[in-house]
Amino acid sequence: MLHELSITDLGVIESARIEVGPGLTCVTGETGAGKTMVLTGLGLILGAKAVPETVRAGADAALAEAVLDAPRDGAIAQRLAEAGVEVDDDGTVIVARTVGASRRSRTVIGGRTVPQALLADVAAELVTVHGQHDQARLRTPARQRDTLDAYAGDDHKGTVAEYRHAWTAWTEASAALARMEDGAQAARAEVVRLRDDLDAIDALAPQPGEDEELAAQARVLENAEDVRTGVASAHAALGGDDEFTAVAALEAARRALGDAARHDDALGALDERLASLAYGAGDLVTELASYLEGLDADPARLDEIHQRRSDLAGLMRRIGVPDLAGVLEHAEHARARVAEDDAWDETLVERRAAVASTRSALEEAAERLSAGRRDAATRLAAAVREELAQLAMPDADFAVAVEPIDPAPHGADAVAMTLASHPGAPHRPIAEAASGGELSRIMLALEVALAHSTHEGPRTFVFDEVDAGVGGKAAVAVGGRLAALAQTHQVIVVTHLAQVASFADTHVVVAKATDGSVTRAQVTAVEADARVEEIARLLSGQEDSATARAHALELLEASGVRR
Repeated sequence: MLHELSITDLGVIESARIEVGPGLTCVTGETGAGKTMVLTGLGLILGAKAVPETVRAGADAALAEAVLDAPRDGAIAQRLAEAGVEVDDDGTVIVARTVGASRRSRTVIGGRTVPQALLADVAAELVTVHGQHDQARLRTPARQRDTLDAYAGDDHKGTVAEYRHAWTAWTEASAALARMEDGAQAARAEVVRLRDDLDAIDALAPQPGEDEELAAQARVLENAEDVRTGVASAHAALGGDDEFTAVAALEAARRALGDAARHDDALGALDERLASLAYGAGDLVTELASYLEGLDADPARLDEIHQRRSDLAGLMRRIGVPDLAGVLEHAEHARARVAEDDAWDETLVERRAAVASTRSALEEAAERLSAGRRDAATRLAAAVREELAQLAMPDADFAVAVEPIDPAPHGADAVAMTLASHPGAPHRPIAEAASGGELSRIMLALEVALAHSTHEGPRTFVFDEVDAGVGGKAAVAVGGRLAALAQTHQVIVVTHLAQVASFADTHVVVAKATDGSVTRAQVTAVEADARVEEIARLLSGQEDSATARAHALELLEASGVRR
């Protein structure tokens, strides 16, 4: 429940504070006085999008604050706790929305800055808002279907979820089969090409890194004489047949240093290092000799390497890759695709079976969903007819038709709300059969029916001119039904009808005042004579008219009796 709403620097409202109690609260005022800004402020604390243009001219920011009951359990309560929101001992929480004219907006719940989406989720748990645009939404089949599903109850929600899961499974299975069947010819042609590629690759049997290894061998063989000369020279200098070689010099130095080290222990480390050099030089001489013996200068081998490299390059060009690694990767992919093709018939059978089984599951889920909707349609139609009888439409026959159609994402039903406005009249879609005023009353009747079936515990309902297009006796009936709804729920109504306002437990008036240069809206709760004057103004436009005042008193007295 909403307990209090404060607005600062929002539109024409400089500052306003409204205490909202249980029961029915009506907001009235002249056109352009600022009733819309009251709803805008209410929308802000319910998580609506912040619009900088609504900030009062000359102000840096607008502020909307409210005291709301917080959800006591469930997922939203857990999210509030995780956000560090502090709930007062009485179960209420303070909500504040700051809308900056040129800076970021801010949302605070219980002293904690939170995302605007969290506030919207909290409000969705507590408040239902209906504006004039809801009448347009009521004209659409999708909206009517959603309304019926909401009325059907929590168990039905599970049925809807099961159907959507079955729909997804069937559509995915069908798509997989279609891709296989529709692309069969192209896929088979691709596999033929891949088989040829594999034959060519397997014929050459390339090995990882082989191209780089062959390139290195080719460089050696192409420059074999220079390589031989260089290695031979290095071998001769290190340990050839000459008297003076590096190995001989190192060995002589090692013996000399070894003799000296016997007399001075400090030379031991140097002796070890020199010995290591001598041994290393000897090993290097041996390795160079071995390399010279194994050096292949055979022109035939070079021709073989060139041919192998040419074959590998042709294979790369055929497949369209820059290196041998790309060839090997292509081979791995091709083998997998060929393996799939080898199991093509088996896979095709499996996919057709999957489509059949998921279609059967979809049809079963659709039947359960349709049965739930048909049952809910009967109950909803009866509930709405009962409500319409109390809204000055006793002869109206409201019905909800559930007709079978091909399965679709939302089910296998077409839902249509129809109306026969008087006895003998044919049933027609409500968008065609109902006038604006009748549509408003049908929407109210639906909301009352939904309130009794889908909401556990008290809830707040906000109606923006639900009485549009209504007058006379029908207006009194609308006011009475709103008052009846307010006996179990908190109801806030923006209205222009005296007949509706007369039922209010709390009557708030938005009045416009100007000093010639600045226009301000004043928001005031009215009682006693002030309330009589406002209802008289709503009746005749003249709050000081004796006739209007007498009629206003009559309305107030009648509304008290009707309660």
